Amino acid sequence: MKRKLLIILPLSIVIFITGCSEGDKNTTSTKNKVEPVQKAPLVTKRWYTFEQAVKGNQLFQTNCASCHKSDASGAENWRKTDANGKLPPPPLNGTAHAWHHPLPIMRRTVYFGGAPVGGSMPGFSDKLSKDDIDSVLAWVQSHWSDEIYNMWYRKNIKTGYTFKRTKSNQ
Repeated sequence: MKRKLLIILPLSIVIFITGCSEGDKNTTSTKNKVEPVQKAPLVTKRWYTFEQAVKGNQLFQTNCASCHKSDASGAENWRKTDANGKLPPPPLNGTAHAWHHPLPIMRRTVYFGGAPVGGSMPGFSDKLSKDDIDSVLAWVQSHWSDEIYNMWYRKNIKTGYTFKRTKSNQ
């Protein structure tokens, strides 16, 4: 009888605590809609630091927000070419295609610009250091849900990319 109590009592406590939790608040909100996020195994740690994301916000607001908007939501019709045949600034907040690109490609796009891939974004190699670019990308990715970040992370790993600490996040 005592043995059964030793098993039942801890199990009852776990069930009680679980039942009293506030439930799943894991949602992704976009400008126009809110939809539930599917549970995905969490990555233990993102590649960037909190300090990088804070610095990246300042750099993004100064260099990127005029085109990508201050919340990184981009142009509404970002998939349609403009009168010059160029693609408008896409959302970078996890609601568009930016998360499909590996980190080296994202770095290269900011460094050299978007013209090679059909956009009109200028390169920022003359304004931002490589560490600054990493900070901007950290701020952008800080807007991504865990689900989006995890899919992006797994895609990077599958392509053989290994995450190395940069000077600014050591």
